[in-house]
Amino acid sequence: MLIKVKSLILDINSIMKINQIIEGWKNHLLPEERTKAYIDDISLERLAICNECEEHSSNKEGYTSLRIDAHCTNCGCTLSAKTKCLTCECPLKKWMATEIPTEDVKTT
Repeated sequence: MLIKVKSLILDINSIMKINQIIEGWKNHLLPEERTKAYIDDISLERLAICNECEEHSSNKEGYTSLRIDAHCTNCGCTLSAKTKCLTCECPLKKWMATEIPTEDVKTT
């Protein structure tokens, strides 16, 4: 029974991570017009933190990769998408998940 519960928890965590990857890429490539400015602002704040981080692919001492994108060497995520995932947080807790404030959302 304990093994089934652990397996279920792992499955739920995997689904959540997949959803976060999709959210980040969707917000990067096809953001909703009503949330685009807010997402861009959050992403810029997060990227400023990431750019100074020792786990940034450009900053990691002795790190080499065939990847051409700026990415986190801790979680492996592409930073341009990861920083636009509002439900994501930095694996090192340097920035946290956020929500879109209702007053910042454009109404149509």
